[in-house]
Amino acid sequence: MGAVKTRLAKDIGGVRATQFYRQNFAETAHRLGADPRWQLHIAVTPDGARRWPGVPENATIIQQGRGHLGQRMDRVFQTLPNGPAIIIGADIPDIQPCHINRAFQQIRRNDVAIGPAGDGGYWLIGMRRRPVVPRGAFDGVEWSSGMEMWQTLNNLTRWNRIWSTELQDVDDGDDWHRWRRRPRR
Repeated sequence: MGAVKTRLAKDIGGVRATQFYRQNFAETAHRLGADPRWQLHIAVTPDGARRWPGVPENATIIQQGRGHLGQRMDRVFQTLPNGPAIIIGADIPDIQPCHINRAFQQIRRNDVAIGPAGDGGYWLIGMRRRPVVPRGAFDGVEWSSGMEMWQTLNNLTRWNRIWSTELQDVDDGDDWHRWRRRPRR
């Protein structure tokens, strides 16, 4: 508590925000980790964090390192094994394997795929990473500003980009209340 979903915690309290994060993370990790079409890597912070309940046994744990979100995301792209890679957030309740598969299909033909969120940010960014990993994708991005997607795309103008499916993340109390009211599958 206090290390995750801090904006959400300001609106609904630390206990509920942490409960949401833990539940959504575990469900998402198991749902996506069970798919044999890709390898699940879970980037953790702080460095030195180990496996904990909710992490599938087949997942690889990697360290995010220090710095702001963009620096940590860039580090993940730089350190993952060669080939296409996708980074998603742990706060997208509706994400399904079909969304990840579609993004992998998109980056077979494009350099970058981005999944917009309704608040101006994004829930997914995928990169082909061949022949090189685009550097500087997250430079100057103002996180939690509502401009994250456009600022990231502006940094990637020399790369072939495509949109992926729009999904909603849960960043604040309004998002959380909408999520709680939505029909369950």
